[in-house]
Amino acid sequence: MNIKAQVTKMDAIVAQGAIVEAVKEFFADHAITSDYGNGETNGKPEMINKMEGFAGAIAQVNGITHHHSIVDGHVSASEFTFDFDMKDGSKIYWHEIIRRVWNDEGKVIQEEYFNAA
Repeated sequence: MNIKAQVTKMDAIVAQGAIVEAVKEFFADHAITSDYGNGETNGKPEMINKMEGFAGAIAQVNGITHHHSIVDGHVSASEFTFDFDMKDGSKIYWHEIIRRVWNDEGKVIQEEYFNAA
């Protein structure tokens, strides 16, 4: 599987704001995630549920910018800036690096988020 092509496809979907769809299409069933806020998910269904809840809390997308991606073997790192107004009145502005480990079938088996600010 061409991991670089998979990264390009997934990042394009995320950049369009279709975060839930990206998880559904590109995550392996037993994928795990962790972030700098110490949040974790175990398995694709848990990540889909988390992303559906997050997406449902967004009032307005002010911008999603994909800056760069690099791929080394089965590991990728993608830099994004996310700017959202949330339904609860709060604002989210994340500049982050998303590190992914991919399996031979071109599915994400591990995803970690790092604050790039």
